[in-house]
Amino acid sequence: MKSGKSFDLATIASMTNCKLVGDPTYQISGVADLEMADLHDASFLSNPRYLNKLAQSKAGVIFIDGNASLSEGTNYLISDQPSRAFQTLVDALHPQRKHPSGFTGIHPTAVIHETAELGENVSVGPHAVIDERVKVGSDTIICAGVYIGPDSIIGSSCLIHPRVVVREECQIGNRVILQPGAVIGSCGFGYTTDAQGRHVKLNQIGNVIIKDDVEIGANTTIDRARFKSTVVSEGSKIDNLVQLGHGVVIGPHNIIVAQTGIAGSTSTGRHVVLAGQVALAGHIHLDDGVTVAGKSGVTKSLPHGKYGGIPAIALHEYNRNQVLLRNIDKFIAQVKSVVDRMDRLESRV
Repeated sequence: MKSGKSFDLATIASMTNCKLVGDPTYQISGVADLEMADLHDASFLSNPRYLNKLAQSKAGVIFIDGNASLSEGTNYLISDQPSRAFQTLVDALHPQRKHPSGFTGIHPTAVIHETAELGENVSVGPHAVIDERVKVGSDTIICAGVYIGPDSIIGSSCLIHPRVVVREECQIGNRVILQPGAVIGSCGFGYTTDAQGRHVKLNQIGNVIIKDDVEIGANTTIDRARFKSTVVSEGSKIDNLVQLGHGVVIGPHNIIVAQTGIAGSTSTGRHVVLAGQVALAGHIHLDDGVTVAGKSGVTKSLPHGKYGGIPAIALHEYNRNQVLLRNIDKFIAQVKSVVDRMDRLESRV
C-alpha cells in the first residue's frame, strides 16, 4: 500500500535499527507481503516456511534475520526481529489516526445519565448510551452506538469501537481496546431443569473484569460469572468470535485465536496460546506456557507444553498419529495381505 510518503534505505535502516545490505539511496514508498510487493515496496520474512517466496519477491527491500541466506542484487534490512522492525516502517508510512472518527468530544445524540462521571478528554460518539453511575477514565474514546451499563467502570485511554456492549457492573482497565460488536458481561449459560423438562434460567450475579492492556476482538462474547468475576488478565489478546464462559479466568499475556470456546470456570496461566477453533472443557486449568494447536479439544488440565488433537495430547504424539492415520489404507492392505497368507497356510495343514 502506498502512502504518499517515501524514505531512502539509509533512513529506514536508522529508524528501524537494522543493518542495511544494499543501496542506501534506494527509495521505498509502500509496504506489502512478499508475493504482492513491487519494486518500491518493503516486505519482510520472519517465518522460514515462506523461504520459497523470498526468491520470487519483487520487493525493493526485505526485512530479514541474520541467519537467512542473501541473494545478490536484492536490498535487505537485517534485524533480530524483522517483523517488528517492518512494523516500525509501516507506522512511519501510515501513522495511526489519533482519533478513529471525525466525531470528537461529546456528540449531541449521545445519551449520558446524569450520575455518570466522565474524565478529561473523553469522546462519546453518536447514539452511544452511558447508563447510571458509570465511571469513564480520561482520554477514553467511546464510539457510535456503544452501550455502557449501570455501575460499570471504564479506565483511561481505552478505545471502545462501535456497537460494543458493556453490561452492568463490569470493570474495564486502562488502555483496553474493544473491537466492534464485542459483548462484555452477557449472562452466563446456566439453567436448571424442572420435573416437566422445562429449563429455568439461573440468575448470574457476578461481573466481568478486564485488566490493563487487553484487546478483545470483534463479536467476541465474555459472559459474566454466576457469583464472582470472569477475568481477562493484563496484556492478553483475544481474537474475533471467541466465547469465554462464566467464571473463566484468563492469565496474563495469553493469545486466544478466533472461534475458540472456553467453558465455564476454566482458567489459564501466563503466556498460554490457544490457536483457532480450540475448545476447552469447563473446570480445568492450563499451566503457564501451554500451547494448543488449532481445532483441538482439551478435556483435562494440562501442564506446560504443546498439545493437539481431540482429546488433546502431547503435540509430538498427535503429529506422529496424524502421519499414521494418513497411511491407514496402506496399513489395512498390509494386514489383509498377512491374514490372507495365514489363511492359505492354514488351509494346507
